[in-house]
Amino acid sequence: MQGMSVLAVVVAPQGRSPSGWAELMGAASTAARLTGEPVGALVVGAGGPALESLARELWRRGADRVWRVASAGLAEPDPDRYVAAVAWAAERLGPTTLLINGDPLGAQLGPRLAMRIGAASVTEVVDVRPGEGGRPGWVRPMYGGKAVAVIGSRQARTVVNVRPRAFAAPEPRDGEPPVGALASLELDAGALPAPRLRVLERRTAASDGVRLEDARIIVSGGRGMGGPEGFQVLHQLARVLGGAVGASRAAVDAGWVPGHLQIGQTGKMVAPDLYLAVGISGASQHLAGISGARHVVAINKDPEAPIFRAAEIGLADDWRKVLPLLIDRLAQALGRAPGSRAS
Repeated sequence: MQGMSVLAVVVAPQGRSPSGWAELMGAASTAARLTGEPVGALVVGAGGPALESLARELWRRGADRVWRVASAGLAEPDPDRYVAAVAWAAERLGPTTLLINGDPLGAQLGPRLAMRIGAASVTEVVDVRPGEGGRPGWVRPMYGGKAVAVIGSRQARTVVNVRPRAFAAPEPRDGEPPVGALASLELDAGALPAPRLRVLERRTAASDGVRLEDARIIVSGGRGMGGPEGFQVLHQLARVLGGAVGASRAAVDAGWVPGHLQIGQTGKMVAPDLYLAVGISGASQHLAGISGARHVVAINKDPEAPIFRAAEIGLADDWRKVLPLLIDRLAQALGRAPGSRAS
């Protein structure tokens, strides 16, 4: 079966669209322009209206052709089964480049898929440049964001994990997909392995506003906040700005905030338009987690804190004096009360 050389792979367990799928199409379209090839998309999940709608949206965001793989056996985010399903589809479509979102599930799938199909694996990609022999050169941060590497591949196939929000989403096009633009692949019986994952319970973490992964503004605190009370002030600031609250590992380890707020190499990798670091020293592991941020502002009473070397604007002062004034001024300028939620 003839496929596309550049294929964006979108996995959608539990019947909902994953975050970052539109930006993934931006990465795939950029790579396809460099090679002069059309771009395809593969959406894999349990099926249903949500999967059909996502397939249409992938076409609207630039895919020349979209393939769907649906199976009731893909209802749970089981990495073994998703790797098997994507590998099965890849063997039939024959892409040379497969791009997968670098979210927690995608980060598990990418290297394992590469191993399964005998491909090279490149992770944490934030840009694409012309490479050797007309192939893409994949750009990823190194040394906690202090440098970048441009990685090429000599393998026949390459599996690329794209860092969330590193690419702009293509503008949607109007109209309906033409005949043949959307197709289904019928998964062979026995293509999926027996499940080794069994879901015993689901717990939904309480969220105050926008998710970290989707936030364009993040207000984050560290050990310098002094305790959980300081994070209440950060929540006020985040509500005024319409952003999300994050934390360093030190604040999480201290028990001041839940683990799902942790940002860094051992937490979440984020790429907001604005990252405001308060009371965060700026360890390399934390800086690696915010290397995709477009603008960094830091407040820390230690003028020698490493965070200032990553910040465009830095203020060496006690947050207890700065934040109440900042919240008040921003609330006046934006016309929002500190306790209200931005629209």
